[in-house]
Amino acid sequence: MSDKDINSKAFDEGTLLKLNIFRESFREWLPVFLYGKGIERICIYDLFAGSGYDTEGNPGSPMILLDEVRGNNRQYCSLIRRGTTPKVIFGFNEKEKVKSDRLRENVTNYRSACAQNCPLGSEGCCLGAPFIKSMSFEDITQSKTFKTILQDEKTAKFILLDQYGIKEITENIFLSLISCPKADFIFFISTSTIRRFANHDAIKKYFATEKIDFDNTEPKECHRLLAEYYRSLIPENIEYYLHSFTIKKGSNYYGLIFGSSHSLGMEKFLRVCWKYDKYSGDSNCNLDDDEEWGELFQGASTHHKIDAVKAEIESLILAEKIRTNKEGLHYALRRGCLPSVYVDTIKDLIKRGVVKIIGKFNAQSTKIHQVDEYQIALS
Repeated sequence: MSDKDINSKAFDEGTLLKLNIFRESFREWLPVFLYGKGIERICIYDLFAGSGYDTEGNPGSPMILLDEVRGNNRQYCSLIRRGTTPKVIFGFNEKEKVKSDRLRENVTNYRSACAQNCPLGSEGCCLGAPFIKSMSFEDITQSKTFKTILQDEKTAKFILLDQYGIKEITENIFLSLISCPKADFIFFISTSTIRRFANHDAIKKYFATEKIDFDNTEPKECHRLLAEYYRSLIPENIEYYLHSFTIKKGSNYYGLIFGSSHSLGMEKFLRVCWKYDKYSGDSNCNLDDDEEWGELFQGASTHHKIDAVKAEIESLILAEKIRTNKEGLHYALRRGCLPSVYVDTIKDLIKRGVVKIIGKFNAQSTKIHQVDEYQIALS
């Protein structure tokens, strides 16, 4: 999962988990822009695409993206064929020429089989053939075409950066990504490598590791710490959301970092993460030492992160630093919890007579950008 070719053998459990999160995150993301307004194009980029399959035929990220764009029972193909959705464009890149050639062959075969079995007719595939390149990541990101697309307000972008190792998502690349309108990204990073060699010049070249306190942090928490480092790079005047998901493989820790400029994008990603980690929503290895169902006695479970965030929200409300439901919902989201955590907290405070609502109370905890706002006052 770091510097080696993951397509040269069967995907391991950690890689399959990563790919499942990729798949389900994209599945949540796509309909927002297929059905949205003001979008003319949807650009789907996989810039470390690999060859397409592992040795057992399990699909890698580019094949997953192709599959998901069709939708359930080709529901999206039907819309795209009718021309009622934005144009969908794929851009796949794999630097290694051998793997890029294999990817091109796999994509061609996939599209051919898809067209032959299409129940919508024999007019050919409604999706354009993916652009497949074999370039360095630096050359792509510095190209005028790529930069222009990233800054286009009428183009929605989903950017998958499944890098080998650590070096590609530099501070400059990260800042350029978060400045793009209507662009969500997921990148993978070998966090254990950064932690292990934090004081080496080869690592310091890419990360200001003196700002990351690895020495006083358990190894399992290092990916959360790295996500905080990236979060610290976000300018204060930019509304942006980041969330991380730690993946343990053996004694090493890797992880995903997802970024979105819109609360709905983060809501959808968190929904996927909490499906895979019902205790903290950010790992496959029980980062917070939660007591799992039946560990002490049947029916007992603790959710340390949820409890901690609820306590933080209550404290901020009592300190009059959270004054509206929108502020509370966004706080929960930024802390990596689904917004319903705020709703549970405010209901409890109302029940206890600690606060009162000015305006019309509502318990909406999804699509929080559309929620009707009310004020919170201390009783």
